[in-house]
Amino acid sequence: MSKIIKITLVAEKTALSKPSIYRLAKADKFPKPFKLVPGGSASGWYEHEVDDWIETRAINRSA
Repeated sequence: MSKIIKITLVAEKTALSKPSIYRLAKADKFPKPFKLVPGGSASGWYEHEVDDWIETRAINRSA
């Protein structure tokens, strides 16, 4: 089971601003968040998806 992380930790892990994260997710260039409670305002990401995105960026940098 994957850990769910909130925007503050996503921003810390990626060094991106919160608006940049949402903008990239909307453009399908970053993992999409999901609502933690139906109809609620809090969103979360699966940590492994964020880690995979970071790893892919690092691999592409080396190419």
